[in-house]
Order: sequence, then C-alpha cells, then structure tokens
Amino acid sequence: MKRIILFIATNLAVMLVLSIVLSLLGIGRPGSGDTLQLGSLLAFSLVVGFTGAIFSLLISKPMAKWSTGARVIDNPSSSTELWLVNTVRTLAERAGIGMPEVAVYPGDPNAFATGAFKNSALVAVSTGLLESMSRDEVEAVLGHEVAHIANGDMVTMTLIQGVTNTFVVFLARIVGFFVDNMLNKNSDGERRGPGIGYMVTVFVCELVFGLLASIIVAWFSRQREFRADAGSAKLLGSTVPMQHALARLNGVEPGALPQSFAASGISSGRGGWGALFSTHPPFEERIAALRAVQ
Repeated sequence: MKRIILFIATNLAVMLVLSIVLSLLGIGRPGSGDTLQLGSLLAFSLVVGFTGAIFSLLISKPMAKWSTGARVIDNPSSSTELWLVNTVRTLAERAGIGMPEVAVYPGDPNAFATGAFKNSALVAVSTGLLESMSRDEVEAVLGHEVAHIANGDMVTMTLIQGVTNTFVVFLARIVGFFVDNMLNKNSDGERRGPGIGYMVTVFVCELVFGLLASIIVAWFSRQREFRADAGSAKLLGSTVPMQHALARLNGVEPGALPQSFAASGISSGRGGWGALFSTHPPFEERIAALRAVQ
C-alpha cells in the first residue's frame, strides 16, 4: 500500500510548480559567473520548501473529508454514533485538547486524524472498523488518533517536510550551478549564463534528493506511530486494548485510503525495501513495543 499523505503530495506539487515558475523567471539561480550567492539561494529554498508544506497542512482537514467521503457527525443518529462522539470527547479531555470533529466514512477497517490545529482537528473512522472491532478496540484506535493530535504530529511532519524540501531545492541548485559552470563556457573560458545543463541537472537532482528525503520523512512518520500507540495506552490506562486492536487489524485487510492520504491511517507498514518508504511500522513491531512498556 502506498504511503504518501495528503499534505506531502500537495506540498511536493506546490514546491515543484513554484520551483519551475521562479526558475523560468530567473529567480533562485545560485549565482552568476563563478560566484555562488548562497544567502539568496537559501532564502529562495526556504520559501519554496515551506510554502507547499504549510499550504497542504492548512487544507488537510477539508481535503481529508472530500477524499474519503467522510460525514461529520453533527447530530448522532444512532447509539453507535452517540458512543463514538462521547468517547472522542472523553479522550480529548484526558489529552487536554479541544473537541475534534468526529466523522464516519464508508470502507474497510481504518481510521485517521488530521488538522492544522490541536483544538480544531478531525478524527474519522471507517464503517468497517466499527463493524469488525469491539468497542474496547475501537476506543484504543480512537485513543491512538487523539494522541496524534495531542502530540502535534501534523505540525511536526510539516516542519520536517519543509526542512527536507529546503535542502532538496538548495542542494539541487548547487549541483546544477557547478555542472552548468563546466558545460556552459565558451572557448575563452567565459561563462555565458545558465544553460540547459543547469535546468536538467536541477530537475534530476530534485528527483533523486526528493527520493532520499522521502525516506527521512517516512522514518519520522514511523516513530510518531509508536508514540501514538503509547499515547493511546496512556489515555486508556493500559496497553492491552491497543495491543488487541493492532492484533485485530493485523488479521484483516486494512481499508485503503486515497493514495495521497494513506499514511494518515492506522494501517501497517511493509517489509523489505518498501519498509524504507513506509510511514507505518509492521503491526508485530508495534505490539512488541507496547509489551515492552508493561
């Protein structure tokens, strides 16, 4: 299952568009001649690197509702919905955050939390999760999502993504500058200005460095899953419900979230080389981590 969350996909798209447009306008070039203008290049890289990350964070909640078809429970229409809202309210009070919006969306077992601010976030669960798990297990999953909010994980991931974006943009243009300097000189050794070598090198380097950056972001995401599992155990006063919930999820096929939002779910990670890019650790590792704190 692909592990690219909505704000990462959106931020990368914004970053690339900004990068291309500004480069075509001649903004963000590392220097002229043989001189590197590192200060202006770093400022340019920070703007491009963080704009997409912040923008995607701010639109994460409405985009999550739209992409999953989530229905916010304004007025509970059943005992299950009433229990769901009351449980989230209780967990939010224990965690010291404002009451999140609570939503249900159609699909196989999964759940997610998102939002730019701790006191106005969103917690959503699938119909499959409610139907296949006991209330104790669902409560543990809700505790996991509330812990994500209380830990400020969306903001943390935005900062990490912004920093890695900045280095990708910055380093790609440094490499492009030196490659272009070697290729774009006349017979007298005089540099004629940025050429095709610069543009091609920057494009290739952004792809390569972006791939390496995604490994770093995925590693941080896996660590936040361990913290959210521990946070759920703290809110419930025991690690057992979360262990049972993870074991249950390990025995079913997790519901697929939209590709751009998959890493916000509670589903498990992959093995092999795919583990480097997975935003979630395997269920077995998460259960073992909970057992270790007993």
